Amino acid sequence: MAKNLDVIILFDIYGDMLTQKQQDFISYYYNDDLSLAEIAENEGITRQGVRDAIKRAEAQLLAFEEHLGLHARLEKTKDGLREIKELCEVINEVNRRTILSREINDAAARIDVLTQMLSE
Repeated sequence: MAKNLDVIILFDIYGDMLTQKQQDFISYYYNDDLSLAEIAENEGITRQGVRDAIKRAEAQLLAFEEHLGLHARLEKTKDGLREIKELCEVINEVNRRTILSREINDAAARIDVLTQMLSE
């Protein structure tokens, strides 16, 4: 099983919606980097049982994203904030080269602070 970065992100967003056992298996496999055999030994089940549980949990995480779309919205928001920051820099540069308005400078600085705050 190849480890998938998307699953880790989706687990961060939707992990609490999984059963405790699914959370444990996903966490062991992706966060603790345990092999299927190691998890199986620790949990007293077969390697195939661990694999099946992880696959079901991954499918649920993908279904949550398909229905709720929180990760997609987060990425759109990040992209929008990056673009706002770039446009703010353009406004600042044009302001410096032309009218040197203090109001424009202050507004652009405030926009920059807000985009940084919202990006965290």
